Amino acid sequence: MTSTDLTAEAENPTSALTTAIGRAIVEGTAENHLALVRRAAEAETVTRDLLRQAVNAARASGHSWATIGTELGMSRQAVQQRFGDRPAEDAAPPEHRWLGPVTAFDEMGELDLAGRRGWHTVRAGMLRHLMVRTPTQWEHKRVVWTGSLARYERNGWVVGCRALPWVYLVRDTGLAAED
Repeated sequence: MTSTDLTAEAENPTSALTTAIGRAIVEGTAENHLALVRRAAEAETVTRDLLRQAVNAARASGHSWATIGTELGMSRQAVQQRFGDRPAEDAAPPEHRWLGPVTAFDEMGELDLAGRRGWHTVRAGMLRHLMVRTPTQWEHKRVVWTGSLARYERNGWVVGCRALPWVYLVRDTGLAAED
């Protein structure tokens, strides 16, 4: 694909996709609609990462924040706040790491293992958990988000994160983390 092809495609990137999505919505079943939601969420994550990489490449090539802002239809300040001198949204700081890929079938075993080593979940995303490290072991519990969590909180559980339909609860055991 040439740069001319990329430019032409970039000028109207949604027409074919919009038509395909519209057809899938009108002709699809409820199951297809959920698959569409899942795929759209995956596409959003990939697109967000691609945009961040493109902005970083443009900056590395010497383009100003104002020039990039013009391309994105944003002010210089907005672009700099969104993409400037801070880690990427999905980049984990040194005391954090991503656990994954995991599924609903194996994540609790992986969280149990990580918890014994001092890691506990603070965010859940598509097939992964953002974990933070402490010197103590952690227990993890996954429950369906149905309302009050008071019965868990009375037993020392706190919300690690929410990812519909789940709430991931964590509890510090007070024991030293395993090596």
